[in-house]
Amino acid sequence: MSGQSITDRIAAAQHSMTGSAISKAVCKATTHEVSGPKKKHLDYLIYCTNEMNVNVPQLADTLFERTTNSSWVVVFKALITTHHIMMYGNERFIQYLASRNTLFNLNNFLDKGALQGYDMSTFIRRYSRYLNEKALSYRLVAVDFTKMKRGIDGVMRTMNTEKLIKTLPIIQNQLDALLDFQANPNELTNGVINAAFMLLFKDSIRLFAAYNEGVINLLEKYFDMKKNQCKDALDIYKKFLYRMTKLSEFLKVAEQVGIDQGDIPDLTQAPSSLLEALEQHLASLEGKKTKELSADNRANTLSNAVSSLSNTGMSFSFSSSRMDEKEKQQALEEEQSRLQALKVGYNLSHYFLMPNLNSDLFDLQPAFIPAVQSTPISTASSAWGGYDALGDLLKPTVTVHTQAPIMAPHTGSKLLASDLDSSLANLVGSELSLHVFACRSDMQWTQPGEKKLTGGTNWQSKTMSSTTAWSPAPLPPAAMPPAAMPVPHMAPAPMAFPMTTPQVPVYGMMGGVPVMTQQPMLYNQPVLRPTNPFTPIPGAQMQFM
Repeated sequence: MSGQSITDRIAAAQHSMTGSAISKAVCKATTHEVSGPKKKHLDYLIYCTNEMNVNVPQLADTLFERTTNSSWVVVFKALITTHHIMMYGNERFIQYLASRNTLFNLNNFLDKGALQGYDMSTFIRRYSRYLNEKALSYRLVAVDFTKMKRGIDGVMRTMNTEKLIKTLPIIQNQLDALLDFQANPNELTNGVINAAFMLLFKDSIRLFAAYNEGVINLLEKYFDMKKNQCKDALDIYKKFLYRMTKLSEFLKVAEQVGIDQGDIPDLTQAPSSLLEALEQHLASLEGKKTKELSADNRANTLSNAVSSLSNTGMSFSFSSSRMDEKEKQQALEEEQSRLQALKVGYNLSHYFLMPNLNSDLFDLQPAFIPAVQSTPISTASSAWGGYDALGDLLKPTVTVHTQAPIMAPHTGSKLLASDLDSSLANLVGSELSLHVFACRSDMQWTQPGEKKLTGGTNWQSKTMSSTTAWSPAPLPPAAMPPAAMPVPHMAPAPMAFPMTTPQVPVYGMMGGVPVMTQQPMLYNQPVLRPTNPFTPIPGAQMQFM
């Protein structure tokens, strides 16, 4: 399966109609396409978490709803999106997740109807457990271990003994859930699981860095602890050595799947003599007979162990800082390229009078994009006036035609959904055309060469109505008969579109009177319509052929 499914497109269209931009972004980030969520959708959701008027519970509930889908692709991408927002979004998002009684309940999830469904369902269950454990850790300590301050003056290095003994097991549980993902290089076969593995890799580096600093602080205080505290501290240190071994295996997988070697830290274990020294000290506190190390030997052993773990911590901190810098640089480059694309798109849209349709920024927010008009760009001598040197539209110029203009197909009844301005213009133009027909039916028109009627038994005077202000432009002197006088008229208000009057025979009281070729009427701006322009005029009838 590749590409967005029809269900994805329908769901996105529904969210567009309801105006829910967040739901639309979540839907687009969790499509059936077998690839990681697109960065532009993730960035938009992160931006939403930093806006105070955004409903964070609604965002989280939308993601939870996507995990109820039967497709492993949708569920996996919903988990990835949640994890990404927990890492880079506003802290109030993970605060809300930590306040919930239940999070992801995917322990029994299984997709039997898709390719790779069985294998990916296993990783979905493991991945959801880690996200649940990450939120639980925040509930217990009110801090994200991957974002806390590190270093000599960091949180874990300055924590007191009692709090340290309670905090380190919480980090162990979260790290255990992460390492239980257990993905082999042969199992990372698609973009979805690769995206999840990258997020887990980044969390493992930052989480173990905090874990390592807590253990260093624990060892420095070990020989000054009470018996019960020493017992708990020794158990924590043994588990720490076991998790260091599992983490080294996890990092080997990361190296095999193509992660940069510079981003993978080096693990340096403490000498085994430290564990012996810790066990002997606890035995002495319990009253057991054992070989007690001298103070100097114990100090040297502790110093070597702390130095080894400090080197490991520095390596992890350097890798974490390196990844952060690479992410910032990548984000900066993407922002520069996007601004350049917008600049080019703005120049093109200013020249062609249309927006840049290829910009990704218009993907999430509903934008009003007018349709491209099929009228070709004319020169400065055309009826539209053309463009000046700066690309601005010139005022229209009136062009005199001696022949009947070619009539375009009538499109007044077709309203373009994406071109509201053109639709309104066509509608108003149709009504004005009907109004002009009503006005002209009450006037006597002559063609070149005819004699002007001066009277007789069949001649009847016509009273000009107030609608003569809508009469067309006067004929040029060359086309007007010498005896004919131009019909007085008022200059119409300019309109923004040209309008031509079709040739139709008008039948009055005296019978059919041929209508001469009418000239196109050009307006610069909208005019005021008279009251009820379609009222029938006594003594005149209209008939359209």
